[in-house]
Amino acid sequence: MRLSKLVISLSLLLTIIFSLLSWRCFYLQYLKKDYYEEKLSKQEQLSIEQRAQRGVIVDSRGRYLAVSRPIEFVFADPVAIGEYLNYKEVASKLQDIIDIPSNEICRKLNEKSTSHFVKLKEGLTPVEREKILAARIYGIGVHTDWQRYYPMGSLFCHVVGVEASKKKWSEGLERWYYDLLEGVSGRNTYIVDTFRKPIALSGSSSSAVMGTSIVLTLDSAIQRFVRDALFKRCKEFQAEAGMAIVLEPNTGAILAMSCYPDFDPMNLTSNPDSRRNRLLTDPFEPGSIFKPIFTVIAMELGVVSEKTKIYCERGNYHGKGFGRIGEYGNHSYGNLTPREIIIHSSNIGMAKMGQMVAKKAGKKKMYDSIKLFGFGEKTGVDLPGEVSGILNPLSRWNGYSVTRIPYGQEISVTEMQIAKAYCILANGGKPVIPHLVEAFVDSSGRSIKIQNNSISAGYIVKPEIAKWVVSKAMADVVKEGTGKKAALEDYEVFGKTGTANIAVDGHYDQKSYVASFAGGAPADNPEIVVVVSIRKPNRSLGKGYTGGTVAGPVVGEIIQKSLDYLHRNQRTQHLEGLD
Repeated sequence: MRLSKLVISLSLLLTIIFSLLSWRCFYLQYLKKDYYEEKLSKQEQLSIEQRAQRGVIVDSRGRYLAVSRPIEFVFADPVAIGEYLNYKEVASKLQDIIDIPSNEICRKLNEKSTSHFVKLKEGLTPVEREKILAARIYGIGVHTDWQRYYPMGSLFCHVVGVEASKKKWSEGLERWYYDLLEGVSGRNTYIVDTFRKPIALSGSSSSAVMGTSIVLTLDSAIQRFVRDALFKRCKEFQAEAGMAIVLEPNTGAILAMSCYPDFDPMNLTSNPDSRRNRLLTDPFEPGSIFKPIFTVIAMELGVVSEKTKIYCERGNYHGKGFGRIGEYGNHSYGNLTPREIIIHSSNIGMAKMGQMVAKKAGKKKMYDSIKLFGFGEKTGVDLPGEVSGILNPLSRWNGYSVTRIPYGQEISVTEMQIAKAYCILANGGKPVIPHLVEAFVDSSGRSIKIQNNSISAGYIVKPEIAKWVVSKAMADVVKEGTGKKAALEDYEVFGKTGTANIAVDGHYDQKSYVASFAGGAPADNPEIVVVVSIRKPNRSLGKGYTGGTVAGPVVGEIIQKSLDYLHRNQRTQHLEGLD
């Protein structure tokens, strides 16, 4: 009887146990299936974002300016490490291999303790890579990423710029076209061993798509001519800064642009001021390089003609509402035509021309005409950081404005705006938009967009007026006026000098100037426009400080080398075509 009860009790107990086990199996296999499958998947797999290779940036002849090269890095899985080991144990094994202190590794792991991925060090050497893999440290692996590289160094630093981890921290074209260059990220999901070391790719991985590449209008050879000439001159005159730009006037394509000082995009430890693209960010009073622009405005409005004579008051002009105006070097001029006013750079002649325009055409037309040339607004060039300069609203104009703006005071411009205005003159009065991109190319090598920013319709000024000021007035500035130091034997150069006082706290600093020269060649059919401005050349050196002396020779050198180079290439292409 007792035995029978014992058997029944044992049977009941076993039934209960097996029932519980069955329920537990059912619970684990069915009710908690998704939970444990997900947990198992996380233990067996490691998912890492695969950053897309960034699109390349090349110059107009295919020379690389920005590329992405593969770089290996060591990473950790803080969650996995925390489940089985402690951070100090892993850090102590790793510190001697990657030459990072143990406490620094622990700090990075603690900061990302809930993450399955944290990058510990980029740029592993082959030796470091092999040591990490051989050590088989739990939760530690090696992965390949992309690093941006600039083969030309500082040559294009202000234009191409620098890529950062976020768009807002990037600079130059790398920022302007950030999203286009970036591409589409993929994801590598690895099956891992017990040490969390990747052993194979999972089927759930997705491939990254390379970003769009960019072909620029810039030419590395011309860029080198420009940079070398500008830097040599700035150092010779101990200048604070300098800017230079070369464009095709009929299209607005920028062939070169450079600023002094510059920086190394691979080593951003230099003075932050050297990172500014001064052609876009540093407006200044243009001085006499504005005179040809205002002269064509006066001619376009029908106020003056080539034969008009303006009495220049023998170097001393004053009156109520505009104060006193003199000439540079205390020159004394009588009657001058517009051409002679430009050649001799007469301030009084330009001031009187401004008064004539205000009286006969009205201040509003004078203001609107200056706006048509693009002053007081951004040029639209495809670079970040551009400012609008300063063209005061008409409501703030007075007798001083009417007489000073015509010779480049009480107006603030950027180098890019002046370059655009001179392109209009050299392009027969037709407007253009300065631009840097010639084409976009997608990851398959297909050209998906061709930039053509020239404006085909309309004129700012009549073609005959634009041609006169370029091929006659400004060509004569170089032949017989203030621009003689820009003259060349092989090409007829046109241009205008400018020497502008720098305004400080509401008055002009009589010791500080911006020396400029804007022009181009050949005068009868311009192929390039060149603008150079050098800020604060050191007057105490006794070498001079004017636009004609400081900037003129730089423009001449750039024109000579650039046109020789372009013509050689044109001849080569012609001969290749014959073959």
